[in-house]
Amino acid sequence: MPYTNLAWGLPFIGLLLTIAAVPLAVPGLWSRHYGKLVAFWALAFVAPDALIEGAGAASRRLLDMAVNTYLPFVLLLGALFVITGGLRIRGAPHGTPGVNTALLAISTAVSSCIGTPGASMLMLRPLVRANRHRARAGHVYVFFIFPVCNIGGALTPLGNPPLFLGYLRGVPFFWPVLHLFAPTAALVAATLAVFYVVDRVIYRLHPKSGDILPEIEKLSVDGGVNLLLLLGAALAMMLRSFWSWPGALDLYGVRWSFDDILADALFILLGALSLKLTHQATRQENAFVWTPIVEISILFAAIFVALIPVDAIMAAGQAGPGHALFNAMFDTGRPVVPLFYLLPGLLSAVLDNAPAYLVFFGLAGDDAKLLTGPLALTLAAISAGASYFGAMTYIGNAPNLMVKSIVESYGVRMPNFFAYMAWSCLCLLPLLLAVMAVFFR
Repeated sequence: MPYTNLAWGLPFIGLLLTIAAVPLAVPGLWSRHYGKLVAFWALAFVAPDALIEGAGAASRRLLDMAVNTYLPFVLLLGALFVITGGLRIRGAPHGTPGVNTALLAISTAVSSCIGTPGASMLMLRPLVRANRHRARAGHVYVFFIFPVCNIGGALTPLGNPPLFLGYLRGVPFFWPVLHLFAPTAALVAATLAVFYVVDRVIYRLHPKSGDILPEIEKLSVDGGVNLLLLLGAALAMMLRSFWSWPGALDLYGVRWSFDDILADALFILLGALSLKLTHQATRQENAFVWTPIVEISILFAAIFVALIPVDAIMAAGQAGPGHALFNAMFDTGRPVVPLFYLLPGLLSAVLDNAPAYLVFFGLAGDDAKLLTGPLALTLAAISAGASYFGAMTYIGNAPNLMVKSIVESYGVRMPNFFAYMAWSCLCLLPLLLAVMAVFFR
C-alpha cells in the first residue's frame, strides 16, 4: 500500500473542517472563493502523491476515482436536481398540527423516492404556504429537516448520497430498504409524534399572524412530465441490478464498465429531456438556478480526491497505519456494531455524511459481499448513522442549509446554528440513541 502513515489523511481532515467552519466564520470569503479553498486541500494530497508515487500512478488513481465514483455520483445528483427543479406543486391546505404532520409524512416518503435534495426543494414551498398564517412556524421547518432532508433518505440509493456511493461499491439497490425499513420507520414515526405534540402546543399558544397568501390555488402539479423522468432515473439506477452489459473500456489502465457508461449517459439524457420539455416559467417560479449543483460538484470533486488515501488506509485494516482505530472498532475480529452506528453518525453531524459513510465502509472491510452478507448489521449501522445524524446540525447535510435559506427568504425566522442544535439535541438525539439500543446492539 502506498500510504503508510496517517499523515496522508490530513488533507481530507483539513478539507472537511474548511467546509464545516469557513461558511459559518467567514461567509463572504466562502461564497467568493470556495473553489480555491477546497482545491488547495485536494492539491495538498495530489502534489506529494505524484512526487512520491510518480505521476503515472497518481494519475491512474485520480482517473479511477473520476470515472467510477465521482462521475456517476454527480450525474445522478445533477439529473435529480434538474428534474425536480421542473416540478412545482401548487396550492396548500391550512397548516394545522394534523395537516403539518401529514405533509411531513408525505414529504419523508417522497425523499426516499427522489432523494433528500429533490424532496426538500419540491415539498418545502407547499409547507411554507400552508403555514403563512402562523405567527411562529420556525419549528415546523426544523422538524422538516429531521425526516425529509435526512432520515427519509435511508431506504434507497436515490434517497441519500451515502447510499448511492454504497450502490456504486456493489451494495444491491434494494438492500437498504430490506435492512433499514424497521429502524427508519420507527424513527420517522417517533419524530412525527414528537412534532405533532410540539406543534399542537405552539399552535395553541401563539395566535395567527394574519399573513395569508392573497391567492387561493387549487392543489395541482406543474411540470408533470418530470414525474416520468424521475421514474426513468430510478429505473436507470436499478438497471445494473437486473441487466449487465459485459465489457469495459480501458482508459490508460483504468476499467470503465459499459454498465456505468450506459447509466451515466441515461442520467445526462434524462436531465436534458427535463430541460427541453419543462416550461421555463415553471423553473422560474421555483427560483431554479444552477448555483447549488455547481457548488456540490466542486466540493465533492475535492472530497473524493482527498478521500483516496483515507479509503486505502481504512481498507488495509490492521495491516495499515489505521490499525489503532481498527482495533478499537473490533472485538476479537468482529465489528462493534454500536460504534459503527455512532461514529459515522457523529462525523455526519458535523461534517458531511457521504465521506463519513465511505470511511467506515472501508474500515469495515470495503467488500460489498461481506458487508451485505455476514456483516449486514454492521453495514446497516453505518448506513443508518450516516443518514440519520446529518439532521443534528445545519451542516450535516447539504439540504439542511438549503431549507434554512429558502424559508428565511419568505420572511420566516429560523433558529440560528446553536438554537437549531438545541432543538435537535432535545427532540431528535434521544430518539437516535433509542434506535441504537433497539436495532444496532
